[in-house]
Amino acid sequence: MNAPDMRRQSCLPLHRAEDFPILERPVRGKRLVYLDNGATTQKPEAVIEAERRFYRESNANIHRGVHWLSQHATDLYEQGRETVRRFLNAARAEEIVFTRGTTEAINLVAQSWGRANLKAGDEIVLTAMEHHSNIVPWQLLCAETGAELRVVPINDRGELDLDAYVALLNERTRLVAVAHVSNALGTVNPVQDIAARAKAVGALVLVDGAQAVAHMPVDVQAIGCDFYAFSAHKLYGPTGIGALYARWDVLRGMPPWQGGGDMIRTVSFEGSTWADPPQRFEAGTPNIAGVVGMAAAIDYVSAIGLERIAAHEHALLEYATEAVCKLPGVRLIGTAREKASILSFMVDGIHPHDLGTILDMEGIAIRAGHHCAMPVMKRFGIPGTARASFALYNDERDVEALVAGIRKAQAMFDGGAAR
Repeated sequence: MNAPDMRRQSCLPLHRAEDFPILERPVRGKRLVYLDNGATTQKPEAVIEAERRFYRESNANIHRGVHWLSQHATDLYEQGRETVRRFLNAARAEEIVFTRGTTEAINLVAQSWGRANLKAGDEIVLTAMEHHSNIVPWQLLCAETGAELRVVPINDRGELDLDAYVALLNERTRLVAVAHVSNALGTVNPVQDIAARAKAVGALVLVDGAQAVAHMPVDVQAIGCDFYAFSAHKLYGPTGIGALYARWDVLRGMPPWQGGGDMIRTVSFEGSTWADPPQRFEAGTPNIAGVVGMAAAIDYVSAIGLERIAAHEHALLEYATEAVCKLPGVRLIGTAREKASILSFMVDGIHPHDLGTILDMEGIAIRAGHHCAMPVMKRFGIPGTARASFALYNDERDVEALVAGIRKAQAMFDGGAAR
C-alpha cells in the first residue's frame, strides 16, 4: 500500500516545541520525538523557572511561621490552591486537597471516605478500562469492609457499554469510579451522563482525570462529580504533586487518613482534634515547590487555551490515525468515536517491546506494554500494545518519524509487509 502524503500543508494551530528545553537534546544522535506523553509530559521553561525561582527566592515552611519568608511561601502555596480551583471550576478553594498525584488522591478517598462509609453488601462500580490505580485501592477497601466490586464492560471499539452500566446501578451502589479518559485506549467517557445516572440512585462519583486535564477543559460542577483527581506531571508540571477535588459537603465529613503536623487542631495524650479541610488531609510538610510548579503549568496551558490545545491534538490524532492505519499489518486497539490524543496499536509479527526498542534507536519515545491496564489487555486478548500519545508540542514531523520508524521495524522482521 502507498504511504500517506506526509508533505501536505499543516493545518495544526500550535507550534510550541521551543518552549520545552528537553526537546532540543538529541537521543542516540537523532532528533528527540517524544510520544510518551500519556506516561508523563515534558516541562516548559516557565515551569522549570517557577520551581527554580521558588528555591532561590521563596523557600520556607508554610502555615506555622511568623516570619516574612514563611508567610510569603504560604501565600504562594495557597495561591496555587486557588489556581487549581479556577482550573477545575470548583466552588471553593477549600475543596482542593494537594496530594502526590492521582494515585494518592484515589487512595485518600478509599481510605478516608470509603472506610467510614462502606459496609458489607455495598457496591462500588468501576469500568473495564480503568488504570490499576482506580482498581486496586477499591479491591483493598472491599477486602476490608466486605463491599463488592461491579465492573462495566467495554465493547470492541473500547467504549463503555452504557446500557450495562445502568443495569448495574441499584440501591446498594455507593460509589462509581471512572476514568475521564482511558490511558490505554484514549476513549473519552461521557462522565457527565455517568455521574447523573449514579446520582439518580444516590451514589457518589469519583473521576480519574489524570489523562484528561492536559487535553480538554474540565468543569467539575458541570460534570456533577463528588471527587476529581489528577497529577501535575501529565499536565506539563512537576512530578510528585497533584490534586484531589472533593465536593465540600462530602469532604468536610471525611476523617483524616494520615496523621502528623498541620492536619491537627489540638494534640494531647488524651486525644487529638482535626483541622478543617483541606489541611486535615495534608499532613506534614507538603511539596510546596511542586504546588508552585503545578500552578505555573496551569497558567501555561490556560494562556494557550485548552480549547486550542484540544483542537490541535484532535487534528494531530486524526492525521496520525490515518497515517498509521495505511501501514499494512497495523491494528488499532481503541477506536472509540470520542478519543483523546492516544494511539494504541499492534504491528503483526512484532512484539510491542521490540517495536519500542527499535523506535528508540531512531530517537522516538513511545510506551510499550499493558500501560497499567491489564484488564483492558485481557479484554482484547493481547499482552500489550504500542502507545503513541500526543501533546501540545507534537506536530506532523513527529507522526512522519513514527511512521518511518514502524516501517523500519517491519523491514527488520521477516514477514513485515512494508518494504
